[in-house]
Amino acid sequence: MTPDSTTGERHLRQRLRRLVRTSELGIVALAALVGVVAGLVVIAMNAALQLLHELLFRIPAAGHLSITEGIDPWLVLLAPALGGLAFGLCVRAFLRTRASPPVDPIEANALQGGRMSPGDSLIVALQTLFSSGVGASVGLEAGYTQAAAGFASWFGRVFHVRRADLRLLVGCGAGAAIGAAFDAPLMGAFYGFELVLGTYAIPAFVPMMTATFAAALTQQVLAPPHHPPLPELSAPQLSDLPSVLLLGFFCALVGIAVMRGATLVEAGFRRSALPAWLRPAVGGLIVGALALWNPAVLSAGHGAVYHFLAADTGLVMAALLLVAKVTASSVSIGAGFRGGLFFASLLMGVMAGRVYAAGMGLVLPDLVPAHAFYALIGMSALAVAVVGGPMTMTLLALEMTGNLQLTLAVLAAAGTASLATRRLFGFSFATWRFHLRGENIRGAHDIGWLREMTVAALMRREVPLIDVDTPLMDARRHYPPGATAYLVATENGRYAGMIAPAALFEPGGDDAPASLRSLLLHADTALRPTATLREALDLFERTEADALAVTLPDGTVVGVLSEAHAVKRYSDEMGRRLAEVTGEKFD
Repeated sequence: MTPDSTTGERHLRQRLRRLVRTSELGIVALAALVGVVAGLVVIAMNAALQLLHELLFRIPAAGHLSITEGIDPWLVLLAPALGGLAFGLCVRAFLRTRASPPVDPIEANALQGGRMSPGDSLIVALQTLFSSGVGASVGLEAGYTQAAAGFASWFGRVFHVRRADLRLLVGCGAGAAIGAAFDAPLMGAFYGFELVLGTYAIPAFVPMMTATFAAALTQQVLAPPHHPPLPELSAPQLSDLPSVLLLGFFCALVGIAVMRGATLVEAGFRRSALPAWLRPAVGGLIVGALALWNPAVLSAGHGAVYHFLAADTGLVMAALLLVAKVTASSVSIGAGFRGGLFFASLLMGVMAGRVYAAGMGLVLPDLVPAHAFYALIGMSALAVAVVGGPMTMTLLALEMTGNLQLTLAVLAAAGTASLATRRLFGFSFATWRFHLRGENIRGAHDIGWLREMTVAALMRREVPLIDVDTPLMDARRHYPPGATAYLVATENGRYAGMIAPAALFEPGGDDAPASLRSLLLHADTALRPTATLREALDLFERTEADALAVTLPDGTVVGVLSEAHAVKRYSDEMGRRLAEVTGEKFD
C-alpha cells in the first residue's frame, strides 16, 4: 500500500467520523447499522439455541423445547445437570481470574458513559446461549442485548462519538435486539428508552426507531418468525377495571417473590459447601427433575407462552406450573447459570393471570371474562414487576394482539404493577442485583459523570498556606484584606485546619489572639483527591464550609476546593445532561 493511499484512507475515516459527530443523519445511519447487526445477532443466537435443543433433547426440527411432550426422561434429567457441570468447569477454567464481571448495557449507560467491551459481551452472549441451550430456566434476552449493545458501543468508539451519542447507540443496540426477538419494533424502542437509556429523550426517538425497525426487518427478511395464533379476546368493559388493577397488584407480589427467591437461592448456594463450579450442575439437576413433570420449566419458555395463552388450564394446574417455573428460574439464576428473567417472567405472568382468573371464577363466576384475557394482562404486568418498563410491556401486548382496547387494560395493570413494585420493593431485577453488589443504581440514568468528576479534577492546586504558629500580625501582613478567599493552616507540613481571612482582622483589642490556633475551622475535615463531586457536595452541606482543603492520607495538603466552584460545575454538567434530553445546544 502506497503512502498516498494510506493518507487517503486516513482522511476518509476522519471525514466519516466528523460526519457522525456533527450530523444527526450520521447518528441515524449508524443506528440503522446497529439495528441490522442486532437482527443478525438474534437470528444467529436463535438458530444456535434451536440446534442445541435438537441435539441435546432430541426434539423435532423447529419444535419448542418447553412444549414438546415425550422427551426421553433421562435426557430431561441429565442434559441440564451435565450441561451445568460443563458450564461450571468452563467458567472455572477460563473466567475465574477476571477482576470484575462484564458490564451490561444498563450498567454501561449508568456508570461508564456507554463504554462496553465487545469481548466481554461475546462471552456473556455465549454463556447465556449455553445456559438456555442445556435447559436452564433463563432467557436469552441478556445474551441478545449484551452482544448487540457491545457491538453498538464498539461502533460508537470507532467513530469517536460523544458520550451522549455512545449511550444512545448502546440503547439502540439493546432495544433493536429485543424488538427483533419479539418481532415488535415499538416494544423494542421503548425497551431501549425505559431500561437502557433511562429516559424518553426527544433527540433519541429517530435513531432508536430506526435501529429497532432495521432489526425487525432484518429478522423478517432472513428468518421470518412464526407464532401460533392467539385466541379471540373480547374488548374489556369498564366493569373489568377493578379486577384488572387487582391483577396488576397480584403480579407485583409474584414478581417480588421471584426476585427475592433468586437472591435467597444464590445466598443458600454461597453458604453451602458446594464449590462454585459444581453449583450449576446441582441447579440443572433440580430443573431437570421439575421438567420430568412438565417441560414448560425448561429454557426461557417462549413457546410455552403462546401455548398457555391459548390452552385452558385449571386452577391447580396453573398454580403448580407457576410455582414450578418460579422455582426453576430462581434455582437456575441462583446456581450460577447466565441469563435473564425477562422471557421467563412472561410465562410466569401467563400462569399468574390464569391462576388469578381461575380464583376469581370461583368467587365471581359471572363477572370473569375469558381466562386468556387475564393471562395476556398477567404476562405484561409480571414482566413489568420483574424487568420494569410499563410502556415496553404494554406495547408488546399491542403488537401481539393489535387490540388497542385490550392494550389499555394492559397499561392499567402494568402501571399498577410498576407502582406497587417500586413502593414495596424499590428495584427491578437488574437494579436489585446491582444493589446486592453495592452499586447504588436505580436505573440506566447517567450518573457515571458524577463519579468521573473527582475532587482532583476540580480543586485549585495553588493553595494559600500559612503555618498555624504564625503570629497574628505577621499573618495580617502576608494576607491583607482581599488577598485570598480562604487560608489553609498547616503544622509541621501537615493540614491543621481552615482559617477565614476576615477573622484575621476582626477587632479584639487586648483579647486579640497571639497566634492562629484559636481561629482554626474544620480541623478534622478535609477532602480526598479521589472523592467524587457528589461526595464533596455532601461534605460541604454537612460541615457548612465555604471551602475545604484537599489532603492525602498522611495530611499533606495538595489543593483546595470551594463550595461555589463545586456547585457551579455541578450545575453546568446538569445543564449539559438536560440539553442531551431536550436536544438543545448548551453553551
